[in-house]
Amino acid sequence: MKLFELAHSRTGDKGDISNISVIAYRLEDYPYLKEHVTVQKVREFFKDVVHGEVVRYELPNIGALNFVMDNALGGGVTRSLNLDAHGKCLCSYLGEMDV
Repeated sequence: MKLFELAHSRTGDKGDISNISVIAYRLEDYPYLKEHVTVQKVREFFKDVVHGEVVRYELPNIGALNFVMDNALGGGVTRSLNLDAHGKCLCSYLGEMDV
């Protein structure tokens, strides 16, 4: 199944750091997300985009995972000619990950 079937997502950015939250639609699906949406899997999924460290923060009370990815936006919003400089479409792309 695809990640978007279990969770929705939001992104944020600061400089060359992208932040992606993965929020379970249903709190009872959070343990499954926690087990299957790992740092290693996210790093591999974004291997062509993210060139730095990936850190996962767990927020069990709200059923969410938060991934902070360094060196992910081609130098940062003000230093890149990327079409999606803020990385807002990264959360839609992550939704296509098989879990």
